[in-house]
Amino acid sequence: MNCVSICLRSSVLYLFLASACALSVDEMDGAESGLFKDTLRDEAITRLNELGKVSDANGYLERTFMSKASLRAGNLIRDWMEDAGLATWMDCMGNVHGRVEGLNSSAEALLIGSHLDTVVDAGIFDGSLGIIAAVSALKVLKSNGLLSKLKRPVEVIAFSDEEGVRFQSTFLGSAAIAGILPVSALQTSDKSGVTVEDALKENSIDIAEESLSQLKYDRHSVWGYVELHIEQGPVLEYVGFPIGVVKGIAGQTRLKVTVKGSQGHAGTVPMSLRQDPMAAAAELIVLLESLCKDPKAFLSYDGQCADSIVESLSSSLVCTVGEISTWPSASNVIPGQVTFTVDLRAIDDIGRQAVLYELSNRMYQICERRSVHCHIEHKHNANAVMCDPELSSQLKVAANASLKRMTGEIQDEVPVLMSGAGHDAMAMSHLTKVGMLFIRCRGGVSHSPTEHVSDDDVWAAGLTVLSFLETHM
Repeated sequence: MNCVSICLRSSVLYLFLASACALSVDEMDGAESGLFKDTLRDEAITRLNELGKVSDANGYLERTFMSKASLRAGNLIRDWMEDAGLATWMDCMGNVHGRVEGLNSSAEALLIGSHLDTVVDAGIFDGSLGIIAAVSALKVLKSNGLLSKLKRPVEVIAFSDEEGVRFQSTFLGSAAIAGILPVSALQTSDKSGVTVEDALKENSIDIAEESLSQLKYDRHSVWGYVELHIEQGPVLEYVGFPIGVVKGIAGQTRLKVTVKGSQGHAGTVPMSLRQDPMAAAAELIVLLESLCKDPKAFLSYDGQCADSIVESLSSSLVCTVGEISTWPSASNVIPGQVTFTVDLRAIDDIGRQAVLYELSNRMYQICERRSVHCHIEHKHNANAVMCDPELSSQLKVAANASLKRMTGEIQDEVPVLMSGAGHDAMAMSHLTKVGMLFIRCRGGVSHSPTEHVSDDDVWAAGLTVLSFLETHM
């Protein structure tokens, strides 16, 4: 099932699912036993709120790589991991680990994780929910005396950096464990000139090329990686489901576009003689929007862009201009230079490259017609990641089982979604097979203090992780 088929569900089905999956607390209490609401819901929510107060800023939530609040958050998470019976440690990239060996310590380990860092002015669920739900599920197993019955080691990892706010380099924590973080990343500087290596040393973590390479996990020691995350989109809310399985994560390209023209006086240069980079940039941005809204109208069918690729783009392609700056930025001056960013994402890598090729050609044509110079710089490229089908199937079974336990009824098929946002699973896919679960969030809002997951959906998240862990016993 894809996002298109999900969104075509009838309103009758939507109302049925919404009522079936949104039981009141009283109805929950009347359901079958084994729901563990004290741990999976009540305590998890308390911990989410507690972690949400650990911030480097006054008045809003902000935790960046190796900040004081990040370290306090890591210590809290370690306490909760130990409360769940896990052995804990922090590695040389600031990732926090909690592990139980189970019946066979030499078996391939199941890794479960998400990130403890945040964006600026963040919500309390992004990243944190995945960590806390996993720890809560393991605590239930400990309480029931079943933690030692796991047939393989299970390790929860709270990654130190996914958002990339401080160093503008995403996945510092998970990329190191996956073995794809280059040594050069240690010399990346923040706005204050502090490098990643400096930030670690300031917190008594001495890292070098050798220790970074040792951090990489042996792929033969890992069974798979699972990540639970809020959806950050509106689909689950629309179809009335608290939880969904992720089919894949969109590939992403980030561009920096610089347009240079002729700086001049706003009152004296005739319109017909101007080489205005601002007007050119405006046309380029409108071109981007038009292409991404209707890729069929721009891409040629020459064997390089098949019908299936164009159809995929029509449902998954998104493009954003998030930053724009001008020089000298004065109201009475025709600017000499305009710079803006482009964030382009699609689930089909070939299609994404086709869009970039067409976009670049048309941008250069516009700039030539307007007699301005255009430079397009590629700042970031990440290929799409497809989740492992077998692992996804197991997660779907676990999600169905948890919803049945909560409602006492057999539910309709759990939705399968694509992720337009990047996640640590993208980095971890270079190490092992990956699977992801999405949790419904109100209005699809994320990266905002209004980000919200209902108490019962937090419960559904923890219960799904528990159901999945029970298949490894």
